[in-house]
Amino acid sequence: MLIPLTGCGGSGEDAGDGSTLRLVAAEYGDGPATSSKAFWDKVSADFTTANPGIKVEVQLLPWADIDREVSRMVKAGKAPDMALMGSYSDFAAQGKLYSAEELLSVTAEANFLQPLAEAGSVGNTLYGLPFVASSRLLFYNEALFAKAGVSAPKTWSDLKSAAKALKDKGVKFPYALPLGPEEAHAEAMIWELSNGGGYADSSGNYSLASDQNIETFRWIKDNLVSPGLTGPTPPSQLNRADAFAAFLRGEVGMLNGYPSLAHEARAKGIGVGTVAMPVSDTLGSGENPPVVGVADWMMAFKQNGKRAEIGTFMDFVYQDKNLSDFAGRYHLLPSTVSAARTPAGGGGLDKNDEFFLTALRGAQLYPVNDPSWVTVSDTIKRNIGRAVEPAGDPKTVLEDIAGKANEASKKH
Repeated sequence: MLIPLTGCGGSGEDAGDGSTLRLVAAEYGDGPATSSKAFWDKVSADFTTANPGIKVEVQLLPWADIDREVSRMVKAGKAPDMALMGSYSDFAAQGKLYSAEELLSVTAEANFLQPLAEAGSVGNTLYGLPFVASSRLLFYNEALFAKAGVSAPKTWSDLKSAAKALKDKGVKFPYALPLGPEEAHAEAMIWELSNGGGYADSSGNYSLASDQNIETFRWIKDNLVSPGLTGPTPPSQLNRADAFAAFLRGEVGMLNGYPSLAHEARAKGIGVGTVAMPVSDTLGSGENPPVVGVADWMMAFKQNGKRAEIGTFMDFVYQDKNLSDFAGRYHLLPSTVSAARTPAGGGGLDKNDEFFLTALRGAQLYPVNDPSWVTVSDTIKRNIGRAVEPAGDPKTVLEDIAGKANEASKKH
């Protein structure tokens, strides 16, 4: 666990005549060498040089704690001026956030990639400013595929055949299916979209137990889990980090991943192929369902009334060079049209990242603009894996999750 770190500037009390902005941000690094502190120290120092009256104090918190801690600060009447984290809509629903219109120039607001801007909006108002994003594609180990004599799958049938061929050639875990509590909601949504389902219907209401979704989990259970084509642990216990680690050890044939995994695999000398998630045979290979996109959100709290200063800082931090620098450090994708076109360094995105960026432009994001999503996603994470357990019934499990989601929606 990382201790909170402080960027430039003192505490609000001793900031002299100027104003001090407080930003609470998630820590993206996994240790001192990759900590986000270096980025925020530089950005806050550069910003204060350009705007001598305003200092920025940055507190970094682990992902596991940040949602809870920021909620606690807001409840206690001590909201930070800004936060960078994974959810924003509960604060927007409580009327606690400035809208993008109140903070950014018209051109800056129009610069966000379309699917991200839509996911950051409640009604037609943008409250969650997308910062960095990623999309998900199917990864496969090229050497293992060559050994098994199979090519990249386009349909679920292809995926099943490839998994069987890999198993026959001694591959430990043909497909890694992380439906454990870390990020099961991502894996579940990827599969659901590839069968024409998903978490919400066309009018934005939850449709967690739709016929397509039930059919999806039946197929996964009958065709991958029951025949022993998944691993390294039962899906309901497998977290994404463990699935990625097994892939990097060369033990996994296929899994869903995002850009940083491709970079790590190449660094270990593993040849990786990436393709869009195969579609169900019901949809057919001519269909191109959306991929899953994930974004992190910058938000600004009204509580301390520093709208002008926050706006000045937002315009600064969203400059192409800053956004590209941050995205590049963590192999993520910048959230704006201009930064995605001209990443820092002038070399452009590498070919692999370009593929993810193209996918992101047509991606579907979680329903993060629904204030009940934090509760609903937690319910999915903790329960969806039961749908593919030997004794599990997909219909019963999905209907149970849907019931809890409807209760959560009513509370908001």
